[in-house]
Amino acid sequence: MLEKYNTAYQRYLDKIASVGSTEMVINMGPQHPSTHGVLRLELITDGEIVKDVIPHLGYLHRCFDKHAESMNYGKTIPFTDRLDYLASMNNSHSFVMGVERMLGMEDKIPKRIEYIRVLVCELNRIASHLIAIGTYGIDIGAFTPFLWCFRDREHIMNMLEWASGSRMLYNYIWVGGLFYDLPVGFEERCKDFVKYFKPKLDELDGLLTNNQIFIERTANIGVLPADVAINYGCSGPMLRASGIKWDLRRIDGYSVYPELEFDIPVGQGLMGSVGDCWDRYKVRVDEVRESLKIIEQCVNRLMSDYARLPDFDPRALVPKKINTGNQSYYVRAENPKGELGFYFETKEKTDIPRRLKARGPSFNNLSVLPELGKGVLIADLIAILGSIDIVLGEVDR
Repeated sequence: MLEKYNTAYQRYLDKIASVGSTEMVINMGPQHPSTHGVLRLELITDGEIVKDVIPHLGYLHRCFDKHAESMNYGKTIPFTDRLDYLASMNNSHSFVMGVERMLGMEDKIPKRIEYIRVLVCELNRIASHLIAIGTYGIDIGAFTPFLWCFRDREHIMNMLEWASGSRMLYNYIWVGGLFYDLPVGFEERCKDFVKYFKPKLDELDGLLTNNQIFIERTANIGVLPADVAINYGCSGPMLRASGIKWDLRRIDGYSVYPELEFDIPVGQGLMGSVGDCWDRYKVRVDEVRESLKIIEQCVNRLMSDYARLPDFDPRALVPKKINTGNQSYYVRAENPKGELGFYFETKEKTDIPRRLKARGPSFNNLSVLPELGKGVLIADLIAILGSIDIVLGEVDR
């Protein structure tokens, strides 16, 4: 490991040493307002042209893996919330699915619980994409979409707070069940939100999608070819914007997603090239529409086929002690930013794993930035970084 580190560090030193007399080394971050967190980018530039990008990570290192190896599975769930803190429901859903599969209780979870999980996860997916779209608009110079996105996201935050008691870090999805059933009237409020939000999404779409200034700043910028995306391990909207129809909700068919109808948007190069910044933005907008379809279907099922029963207990299957035996297991799920995976190594007679490794999509998606950033303007580098949609709590872990 030390030898690999020394080799990588030597390559970094060689890059810096090879800077020509007409070139300059510029630090962008870790407090730059457009870096979406405490990320430092070291740029080698020739005037306004970026010759190379060297990302420096670790400013938000949270020791997630080691925390998870020192406490039981139930106590780890609040720490998963803090990975991609804009999609906490999705994080805990992936983690909980892994533990339930190791326990062999995946098929025992009541359908009402599964539909509630998918419902809150899709609400959280919309909230995450609204952050991505709104902050991307402000990166490019459009202020109004930022305000509109945060206005509509507030409705989702209020609903998730009503269900879980928290606005961002929920600890709502538990191994074997839920913290609590949905509040009375939650389904009706979801219906009202969908009815309210559909025309608002059309307004937001019209404000940015066909805006000529926005198109000039994003079309044919940061083009990510499909083979490069695959080689770097990109996933989520980053991968689908490059034209690859890969969504784990369809590929793996976990939870109740196989019972739901929704499409998988992919990049088509309508304004420029397939896999450019505009495509990455448009895939997220289209995914919000698909999430609204899923929410409507979940609400209808929860109000009819799997309606609330007086004696329903969402904690009935929550185990007091978890013993998975000796296992090595990997579970993955489709987060708003891509594939979130957890690798478990467990041991006998304890509910504390020997090893737990999180595979965050933001880390792999960010790793392609040096490839996309070569030969672009400094201003375009901001557009490229914003289109990746990273959260540093997931990059550093």
